[in-house]
Formats: sequence, structure tokens, C-alpha cells
Amino acid sequence: MLTFEPYGNPTYFALLGVALLPLMIGLLYGKRSRLYETLISIFFLVLTFGGAKWTQGIALIIYILYEVGLTWGYAVYRKNHNSGPFFYLMVILAIAPLTIVKVTPAVENGQSSLIGFLGISYLTFRAVQTIMETRDGTLKNYNLMTFLQFMLFFPTISSGPIDRYRRFEADYRSVPDREKYLGMLQKGIRYLFVGFLYKFILAYYFGTILMPKLQLMAMHSRGGFLDLSWPLVGYMYAYSADLFFDFAGYSLFAVGTSYIMGIATPMNFKQPWRSPNIKDFWNRWHITLSFWFRDFIYMRLVFWFMKHKVFKKPTTTANVTYIINMLVMGFWHGVTWYYITYGLFHGVALMVNDVWLRYKKKHRQSVPHNHFTQIFAIFLTANLVCFSFLIFSGILDKIWFQ
Repeated sequence: MLTFEPYGNPTYFALLGVALLPLMIGLLYGKRSRLYETLISIFFLVLTFGGAKWTQGIALIIYILYEVGLTWGYAVYRKNHNSGPFFYLMVILAIAPLTIVKVTPAVENGQSSLIGFLGISYLTFRAVQTIMETRDGTLKNYNLMTFLQFMLFFPTISSGPIDRYRRFEADYRSVPDREKYLGMLQKGIRYLFVGFLYKFILAYYFGTILMPKLQLMAMHSRGGFLDLSWPLVGYMYAYSADLFFDFAGYSLFAVGTSYIMGIATPMNFKQPWRSPNIKDFWNRWHITLSFWFRDFIYMRLVFWFMKHKVFKKPTTTANVTYIINMLVMGFWHGVTWYYITYGLFHGVALMVNDVWLRYKKKHRQSVPHNHFTQIFAIFLTANLVCFSFLIFSGILDKIWFQ
């Protein structure tokens, strides 16, 4: 049986085009067949998790049943009860499979967990936010079938973007008028073509052609201060470019396919290399992930710390929460020193950024703000981000310890 990585080769796109054509025609005439959408979702999920990856497919089925049981059970419970400890228990249970998958390689000498599968992180984010919004009361009408469609929406299942249940439900239960859908169709096709440029041309050049050469040169140039070298600097920029073009390209494929299906999945990138500071960078880079962490970790920790008066100053609360939030993001990527250091680096960077912004606001007359300072701020932010990606890449682990 054939198995495909999502958006990984021309055959996948050919099958995608054939499968989406009836859906496109229906939407142009104001019709949405949820049965057909379900059938093509199942088809592409089988392509992704079937064949040689059948164990991942079994893990996915068990995981979905588990998360559906948790979210449905909590939705029923929440109608008449609102126990804090029970809510925390549900959240812990919802993230338990992901925690096992992330920790297993660290304790089993790199061996992957048997319950892991492609996209488990992003499905966990969807399940957890559904439980949290049910607790908050913002999600009042949990629908089991809609939740299944939300979790198993094939364009975004492997690597996001991370949609929100209520936003997805509004699109899924409605049919855009012809003018709106033509606009969505135009955007979707454009996103697919830009995605081809990003992922199959630019990411291929930086990741497949340039990076291996620079890595080899960097390994052979060890011996100086901290084994740093100019080839390592080149690798830092090549890796940063590859990371952006590869992931942004994938995200454009996912968003473009979603738009063609009449679902306005949120964008994941918004010109992140034009960011004048690190906070603005996280408003532009992997947007759905950074906003998820902001809404469901950062803001809730801030509220809890302030409610219990843990810290006297709001700035201390914000700074501590920055560190916790970004460390959690680092651990989410994997239990390795370079992922955790990456998270810590960005937590500290956000703290320093807030200090600088407060200083600028207080000394507005003495701190220059013009076109040159704006360009310098963008240049500095981009290089700080690239340095953090050098840490994230894991190449320093190879240079220093192998």
C-alpha cells in the first residue's frame, strides 16, 4: 500500500487535485457535502498513516478515541459542575500522551514511543484548548461529530496551523457565497504556488544543497574559541532560511488546501523577518502556535499569579511567566539541552525586550526613532533569531560533544 508524507511529492498533489474538484464545484454552487469531506479526509489520512506507517495509524485511532472521550465527558460534566481540580485533571490527562511521546526518546536512548504519530502535538493543542474553552464557558455547544472533523481535518493534521474549535465550526457549518468562495479559491491557489516556491525550490536549496556542505566545513573548522567558525555562521543563516521556507511552504499548502475546501484556516507566518523586536517576531512567526501558548499558558499563568498575589510587581509576574512559557515551548520541541536552551533564550529575550520598550517609552525624547533605527532594530532582531535557531538546530551538540 502506498504511503505519502503530506504535500511531499507530485503524486500527492495530483490526488489532492482530483479529490478537491467535486468539492470545489459544489461550493461554487452553494453546496457543501460533509459526507464527501469526511470521505476524502479518511482517504488522505489512510495515505498518510497506512502502509508502512500502519502502527502510527493505530496509534492515531486510539488517541482520537481517548481525546474524544475526555472532551465529550468534560463537556457533559461542565453543564452542571465546575470543579477546579477535575478541570486540571482533564488537562493533565489530555496532555499525558504527548508528554510520554516527548519524554520517551530522552529516557530510552532515542527510541520513539509506540503511541507516537505524525501530528500528535497539534492534535493535543486542539483537544486541550477545547477543554479549556469549555471550562471558560466560551465553548457552550460541544458537538461530537464536529469535534471529530476538527481533529481529523486532513490539510492541517500533521503540522498545523492550529485552528480553534469555534472558528473552525463556524466555517464548517456554513457555505460561503459564490463571490466569497471565488476569493478564497483564488487565495488558496496562490498559496499553493507560493508554497511550491518556498518548499521545493528555496528550502531544497538551503536545506539539501547548502547546509550539508556548511555543516561539514564547520565540523572540520573546530579548534577555535568554543569551536566557532565562519562556516558555522554560514550554517546558522542557511538553517534559518531552510527552517522558514520549509515550514512556511508547508503551512501555505495546508492553508491553501483549506481555503479551497471553504475553511479559512489561519495563516502561520506574516513576514517575520521584518520584525523590529522579539515580541513582534512571535506575533509573526508560527503565529497559531505562539498565540496558543499566549492564550492557554502565558495569560492563564499571569492571571493565576496575580489572583494569588505571588509577586508584588506586574513586571515580575510578566518576566517569570515569559520564562515559564518559553521553557514549556522548548520542552515541547523535545527533551534535549538545545531545545530547552532555545526556549530559555527566547524567554530572556522577551524580558529584555520589555525592559527596553519601557525605557524607550519613559525616555521618548532622548531615544531616537527614525528610519535608520527601525532598520537596525529589524537587523538586530533577525540576527538574534538566527542565533537562537543555531542553538535549536542541534549542530552545536554535534560540534561540542561528538
